[in-house]
Amino acid sequence: MVESVHHNTFKQLFTNYYGRFVRFANTYVRNLAVAEDFTAEAFMHYWERRDSLDTNLNVPAYILTIIKNKSLNYLEHIQVRKATAEKIRNHAEWELHTRIITLEACNPDELFAAEVMEIVAKTLESMPEKTRKIFELSRFHNKSYTEIANQLGLSEKSVEFHISKSIKRLRNKLKDYLPVFLSSLF
Repeated sequence: MVESVHHNTFKQLFTNYYGRFVRFANTYVRNLAVAEDFTAEAFMHYWERRDSLDTNLNVPAYILTIIKNKSLNYLEHIQVRKATAEKIRNHAEWELHTRIITLEACNPDELFAAEVMEIVAKTLESMPEKTRKIFELSRFHNKSYTEIANQLGLSEKSVEFHISKSIKRLRNKLKDYLPVFLSSLF
């Protein structure tokens, strides 16, 4: 009989407050299904603990406090998600901005020039010492064939042969690069 009285009291409580509590929750969470879930969960929470609660408890205030706390947790969770999404969006914008600036600052001529100079250096390193020295005196020190021949004790034909050999080897190594680089070197 006591259980029946509790059941009828609960039924009356539910009938009187369910709609109001749903509207209260929905005012904040702005999602009717979520508001209904929070209200139903709060009523169930009360029902499951009814025997252990103080008999002087203001039951509607107790249930509304549970709904308030669930709504508050829900809104705080949304706030955290939005803040995280904003951080991700800001990072993505920064990353895109960085790629744009980097690409704008990119100078293909400089990139190719560095690659060409590296290939030239490696190719010169791989040449016999005499050939490399003759090429460097001619192209890097602006010495004439006669000056090189006199400095190294060679004939001008020998100097011409070594320079021709160097140029042929460099052209072969640099065949994939722009003719502008070749013309500036030779």
